[in-house]
Amino acid sequence: MHHRIIVYFLLALIPGSLMGQISKEEYIETYREIAIKEMKRTGIPASIKLGQAILESNFGNSDLARKARNHFGIKCRPEWKGKTYYQDDDERDECFRRYTKVEDSYLDHSEFLKRSRYQGLFELDPLDYKGWAFGLKKAGYATNPKYAELLIRVIEENQLYRYDRGESEFLASEQSNEEVDDIEAEIDDFFERKKQESRRESPEEISVPQSKRRKIDYNNNIKYIVVREGDTFESLTDELDMMAYQLPKYNERNEHDKLEPGSILYLQPKRNKASRAFRSHVVQEGESLYSISQQYGIKQAKLRAMNQLGELQEPQAGSVLTLR
Repeated sequence: MHHRIIVYFLLALIPGSLMGQISKEEYIETYREIAIKEMKRTGIPASIKLGQAILESNFGNSDLARKARNHFGIKCRPEWKGKTYYQDDDERDECFRRYTKVEDSYLDHSEFLKRSRYQGLFELDPLDYKGWAFGLKKAGYATNPKYAELLIRVIEENQLYRYDRGESEFLASEQSNEEVDDIEAEIDDFFERKKQESRRESPEEISVPQSKRRKIDYNNNIKYIVVREGDTFESLTDELDMMAYQLPKYNERNEHDKLEPGSILYLQPKRNKASRAFRSHVVQEGESLYSISQQYGIKQAKLRAMNQLGELQEPQAGSVLTLR
């Protein structure tokens, strides 16, 4: 496993947007809830589960994570009867477990830590992520001699210990230098243009049966699909191989809401502001804060805060909303 960990720290020095990777914020936002859920079910600290997944998969960007949905570097072992994936690690062509869904990787990690060699960890204080980190190394989870220190560093740099108290919201400050924001936005816009050019030549599609093929489009550098007649959150969750909470959460909806054919449905979290191409919006009759947030791919809370709107206040027709 030590090869992947070295790669994680080398790639961490390169901005994710420059490599077409999942950002650390997106990864944490996507998987923090299942880490908390598994912590409540099994007693494994959410910080440890997320930290190990990040360390082993480079925020979900490693080949093993992308191709085998294996986010914890768990190898086959004789008892494994599921699908397999082969790649070089400590030795050439080693066998790794391959999963149907990333969620299965998180669940299997919990089962993996129920083995007798890890039982002593469950006697530790559930908030003692450092004890867990050193315990995992001592029990032989990884071959890297610095595994515990690297895991602790990932947990602390990303404030993952907050989730050990069951907090579902990431509380790290989102404030950053205005100049840095502008540079990041320019990079995002550059790659969005490149993706648009690429899609004109070869449209990206979700890998599902031909009868259900859906074209993926991008808005504000966020993947989305267009809702079809008969689509529901439940049917799309199964079709797109996602977790049940993701589509409603990303689109700020209730899982039981009816989906309108022709509407946008985001497959990733919305952004904190619009792309640089859109700085303001004149509110039209019949528009709501939600419809505007979907139009530009901005979180409602951020749009509300930028325009000093109250919690339940809707913008008036003719007013001008700031989008970034």
